[in-house]
Amino acid sequence: MKDLIKAIQDKNVILFVGSGVSANLGLPTFRGLINHMAEELGYDPDIFNTLGDGDYLSLAEYYAIEKGAIGELRSWMDINWHNHNIKIEESDIHRLIVELDFPIIYTTNYDRWLERAYDYYNVKYTKIMNVGNISDIKPSKTQIIKFHGDFNDDTSIVLTESSYFERLNFEGPLDIKLRSDILGKSILFIGYSLNDINIKYLLFKVNQLWERSPHSSLQPKSYVFLQKPNPIKEKILERRGIQTISSNEDNPKEALTTFLSDLLKNLN
Repeated sequence: MKDLIKAIQDKNVILFVGSGVSANLGLPTFRGLINHMAEELGYDPDIFNTLGDGDYLSLAEYYAIEKGAIGELRSWMDINWHNHNIKIEESDIHRLIVELDFPIIYTTNYDRWLERAYDYYNVKYTKIMNVGNISDIKPSKTQIIKFHGDFNDDTSIVLTESSYFERLNFEGPLDIKLRSDILGKSILFIGYSLNDINIKYLLFKVNQLWERSPHSSLQPKSYVFLQKPNPIKEKILERRGIQTISSNEDNPKEALTTFLSDLLKNLN
């Protein structure tokens, strides 16, 4: 923790925000999204999920084929994931993220609650969802990079199998930006499960970038916060230059809130 705190103080940490952060706001689950796809396509949701055999990407791909695009689904997600009953000022997690003042934040979430938190606390930021936004970057503003897309741009959303395969190439404009950003910086991952293929692949690719570098010995330590300890996965991550920070708190929301609060207290 001491090294992480020092890196945050030096503005040398990139924050990666996963779906667990948005889940703490009570947003619909991904299973709820798949159930909606089923209803739109005339399937019983349980049967539809069975046909996907746990592969949500292929179900989203099928939806896009049948509907011709994901625009209608994107609109439904936008409406349902931005419920007016959600009050961002009541989210301690979002407040703490803003107060920790990370210079660069990547998120694989499509929703805008991170941006709304910055708006609520009147902290300036630049949102980057495609290559066209990169010229808007200002050193004085936090960058919020929508790594898997944003509801304002259908083409940016990584949801279907095809779009995910394109992301796996790791050669798009945002991937190139990430490779540049991580040089000399640590990464802190929050809101992720290590069963999530997105995060596992990303961690692997980040480590691979450093291994191929002639300066691999200079790779900064990176961190992932987990609700529960997992010695097997911790050992694998350690080989990839990732230190795990675990909690024994049963409530994931309380666990993450406590972790971020402790970071902030130690910065002051």
